[in-house]
Amino acid sequence: MLPGVAIDTRKTIAREELNMSQVKKMLLGTAFIAIAGSAFAQTAQPSDAGQPPAQVTPAPQNLTAPAPTDPLVQKRNANAQANAEYKASKKASQQELKATSKQAKEQYKEQVRNAKINKKADKQTANDELKSAEPNGPQNTNLQH
Repeated sequence: MLPGVAIDTRKTIAREELNMSQVKKMLLGTAFIAIAGSAFAQTAQPSDAGQPPAQVTPAPQNLTAPAPTDPLVQKRNANAQANAEYKASKKASQQELKATSKQAKEQYKEQVRNAKINKKADKQTANDELKSAEPNGPQNTNLQH
C-alpha cells in the first residue's frame, strides 16, 4: 500500500463523518422547528373563522408596595418626603413674596404719581400767588448791588 493513499482515505472518511454530523444536526433542527410550528399553529387558530379572536384584558390591579423593613430605605423615603414638602413650602412662600412685592411696588408707584401731581399743583399755586401779589413792574428801582 502506498503511504499517500492511506492518508487520502482517512481524509475522505473524516469528511464523510463531518458531512454526516452536519446532516444529523440539520435534520434535528428542522424536526424541532416543524414540531414547534405545528404546536403554535394549533394554539393560534381561532374558534370562529369569521371573527377575530377576542382580546382578554386583565382586571386592573391596585399595586402597592409593602412598607420596607430596611431602616436605610425608610430613612431614604422619609428624606425624600421631607424634601418634597420643603420644596412645596418654599415655592408657596416664593409666590407669596412675589405677590407681596408686586403689591408694594404698585403702591409705591401710585404714591410717586400722587407726589408728582401734588408737586406740580403746589408749583402752579405758588406761581399764581407770586403773579397776583406782584404788580406789573418792579417796585423798587433804586436798589444797588
